[in-house]
Amino acid sequence: MARLYEYQGKTILMAAGIATPAGKCASTAEAARQIAQEIGRPVAIKAQVWATGRFQAGGIAFASTPEEAAAAARRILGSTIKGLPVHIVLVEERLDVVEEFYAGIIVNASHKVKGPVLMFSTVGGTGIEEVAAKQPDRVGTLTVDYLSGITPADAERLIAGVASDSPLSGAVHAQLSDAVCKLYAAFKANDARAAEINPLVLTRDGQLCAADCRITIDDNSVFRHPGLGITLPRDMERPPTPLEEIAWSIEADDYRGTGYFSQMVPTIEGRGWLGFHGIGGGGAMLGASAFVTRGFKIANYADTSGDPTASKIYRVIKCILSQPVDGYVLMGAVLANQEQWHHAHAVVKALREEAANRLGFPVILLIAGNKERESHEIIREGLKGLPLRWELYGREHIYHTDFIADRVLELTTQYQREKYGAEDGSHA
Repeated sequence: MARLYEYQGKTILMAAGIATPAGKCASTAEAARQIAQEIGRPVAIKAQVWATGRFQAGGIAFASTPEEAAAAARRILGSTIKGLPVHIVLVEERLDVVEEFYAGIIVNASHKVKGPVLMFSTVGGTGIEEVAAKQPDRVGTLTVDYLSGITPADAERLIAGVASDSPLSGAVHAQLSDAVCKLYAAFKANDARAAEINPLVLTRDGQLCAADCRITIDDNSVFRHPGLGITLPRDMERPPTPLEEIAWSIEADDYRGTGYFSQMVPTIEGRGWLGFHGIGGGGAMLGASAFVTRGFKIANYADTSGDPTASKIYRVIKCILSQPVDGYVLMGAVLANQEQWHHAHAVVKALREEAANRLGFPVILLIAGNKERESHEIIREGLKGLPLRWELYGREHIYHTDFIADRVLELTTQYQREKYGAEDGSHA
C-alpha cells in the first residue's frame, strides 16, 4: 500500500465534496506565518509524517496569532516525530468542535469478507480499535457489496444503529449519511485500501468537517493517479531513501518477477552490516533471524523471487552492494518454480565488477531449486580466481540456517580484521 500525507488525503476528500479546514502546507516558519495571516483565525500547525498519535508526540501545535504559528512551525520543522523527520507542516484553521465522529472504509482481506468494510462510530478522535474494545455499542460496521456500493439508506441505517441515543438533529444525521457516501466514492475512485476520517467533527455552526484523515492507495494502482506524486508505492512509515527510489525504478520498469529492495535504516553507520538478499520469504527470514542473533545488523531486505530476469536480479544486487556493508548473503533457501541460473549469471556479473575494490569481501550464497546444478557450475566458474571470500551451498543446507550464519560470522570476522585492523576482529 502507498500511504498519503494528511494534506494529500484532504485534497481527495475535498474533490469528493467533503469539507475540510481552510489551510495550506508550509516548509518554513515564515511561510507558516503568512498562511496563518491569510486564514485570519487561530490555527493548528500539524507535522506531515506517516504516523498516528502526532499530538502526543509533539507534532501538532495550536497558535492564536501568525507570530505564534511561525514559532510553532519553527519548532516542528526539522524535528523528528516518532522517528520520522518533519519537512512540511500543514497550517489550517482551528475548528470550534462540538462533537467528534469516526468514519472509515478498510479492505478486509479475510476469506470471509474479501471486500470493503464501512465503519462508523459516534466516538472520534481516538483509535477505532480502542473504541470497539471498550464501547462496542458505539461502533457500527457494514460489509459493502463492491458492485452495489453504498446508498444513502445504507449509510443512514448504519449511523442510526449506533447513534440512536445521541441527541443529534435530523439535519446532522443527513450530513453524516452524505459524508459517508462521499467517503466511499473517494475510496473507490482512488483505488484505496483504507480511507478514514478521524475525527469527522461537527462544528459550532452545525457543519461537518474532516479534521484529520488517513488514506492509503493500492500500490498496484499508483500509475492511475500520477497527480498524487507517489515516488515509491510501498507500505512504509517514512519517505523513501534515494537508494530505494533507484531500486523501485527496477521494479517499475520491469514486472517480470519480483525485484524488491528496502533499507532497514535510512542511514548506515558503523560496522557489522550485512547486505541481505532473499529468494522468497520464509527460509530467507529464518536466515536473517540467525544473523541478528550473532550480532549482525541487516542493512536491507531484498527479494528476487517469481522468476525475474538475470538483468533485474543484477540491478538489485548492485543496489545491495552500493551500501557500506561488510558482507553479502544470498539466501535462496527455496525449491522454487523458477530457473535459478538467472541468479547465478547476475551474481557472477555483479561480483566480478565489485571484486577489485572489495579484497577479501565475504560472500555466502545458498541457491537451491530448478537448474541448481547448472547454477552452481556457473558461479564456480565465474568467481574462480576473484579476490573474495566466497562459499556456495545448495539444497542440502536449506534448513541449516545456523550453519550458514556461522559461516557468515567466520568469513566476516576475518574480513573485518583485515579491513579495520588486526587488533579488532569484532563484527559488531
